[in-house]
Formats: sequence, structure tokens, C-alpha cells
Amino acid sequence: MHPPMVHLVGAGPGDADLLTLRAARLLQLADVIVHDRLIGDGVLELANSNARRIDVGKAAGRHALPQEEINQLLVELAAPDRVVVRLKGGDPFVFGRGGEEAIFLFRHGIQVEVVPGITAALGCAAAAGIPLTHRGLARSVRFVTGHCRGDDPLDLDWARLADPETTLVVYMGHSQIGEIAGRLIAHGLSPATPVAAISDGCGHRQRVVRTTLSLATRASDAARPGAPVLFVIGQVVDVITHGMAASPETVLDRRLFAAVVGHG
Repeated sequence: MHPPMVHLVGAGPGDADLLTLRAARLLQLADVIVHDRLIGDGVLELANSNARRIDVGKAAGRHALPQEEINQLLVELAAPDRVVVRLKGGDPFVFGRGGEEAIFLFRHGIQVEVVPGITAALGCAAAAGIPLTHRGLARSVRFVTGHCRGDDPLDLDWARLADPETTLVVYMGHSQIGEIAGRLIAHGLSPATPVAAISDGCGHRQRVVRTTLSLATRASDAARPGAPVLFVIGQVVDVITHGMAASPETVLDRRLFAAVVGHG
């Protein structure tokens, strides 16, 4: 008999083809799947058809289940010889609150397996043709959140983030991108710094809006309404797409990028 265990599984950034083999196997074996809202089309189609599915997804202004109740639910579901999959968009340990869930489970004597997933920063940047690091342009990359708990103000190290040789990837920044851009500019980052707003990344409806830091709010507004948006800020945004259009504000979709780089 196997002891109670919960598998924290990363579903990746959207495309079911980007799942790890371990993630796909666990979905096939699952007795129970507790999943978030941001799970790509096709991922759940790979799951065991007999598995119980529980949607605990959170959207802006709507919490299907508070985090504390999700933690407790996982404890209640864990049982000997039951395969419980906690399916989370992207990677469980990158802005996914997987750490909180793992700690809660450990404290209740439940084993945890963490199955990494391709996080949105890596998946969306690749799908949009943006290398997050590039020799001579970006020596480092930083992932930051654009959303704080409750109504707390953003408290980031703006001076260090405003580094022209660092690529910034902003998660959950749709409502705060104007403030983020203003803070970065105030701390010395050029208003002309390229920005990409990627909505529905890695999916068939992916939309990439390319603009500059001074126009970042417009890029956010031009992204697909209601879709999750990831922002990439830095010179790397223009490495591959430079010269594709003369306009400083360019809208690209996934198929267009694929055609330009010779894979479409």
C-alpha cells in the first residue's frame, strides 16, 4: 500500500504538447485532479476519463475556492493508493503558490511529488520569438509579479530592476503595467525600451503586442481582453522581430512569427 501523496504537477503555459512525460503519465493514472483555471485546451483531454475533476480556479475578482480551502481539500483527498494530481498552470513553484501547498501537506504528514512545468516566461517568450538572454544585450533575466496580495502596493527594488542589461518578465501585471513602467522610467530605464505584451501565450489564440516602455499601457489594452497577459521588457524583445515592421507598435500572432522565422 502506498502512503498518501499529492502530486503537484505543472501543466505548462497552455499547449498540451509542452507537458512533460511525467505530467502526462500522472494525468492518465489520476483518480482525482484538482486543477486551476489557467489550464490549456487539450491538457485535461489527456487525463483519465474516470478521474474526478475539481475546478478550484481563480480569476480576477472571483475565487472559486480560497487558497486555505484548497490546502485543506488536498489534505482531505490524499489517501493510500489514491493518485491525487494538483494540476497548476505553468510551473508549480513559479508564482503558482505550490510552495504553500507543499508546506501545508508536509505538515499534515502527506508526501508530495513536484513535477515541474514550463513556466509562462519560458514558454511565451519562446513562442513569441523572444530570447530572454542574448549575448551583448541581456546578461540576466528576472521574473517579477505585477500583483500583490490584497491592495498592498507594489514594493519592488525598482533601482535594480531598471537595468538595461536585464530582461524583466512581469507576471499578472495587466492592471499595474502603467505604474510599473513609470517606476522603471523614473529609475533610469529608457522610455524607448522595447516591451512585448503576450496574451494567450502558446495557444492557438496567442497575440503579441510589441511597443515601448512609455506606451506599455496601450500594449496591455491591445492584448486580448480577459486573457492572461505576460510582459517582457528589454532589448531582447527586438532581437528576432526587429525589422518586421516599421511601426513602433506592432501586433504579431503566432502564425505570423512562425512564417517569418521559416517554420510556418
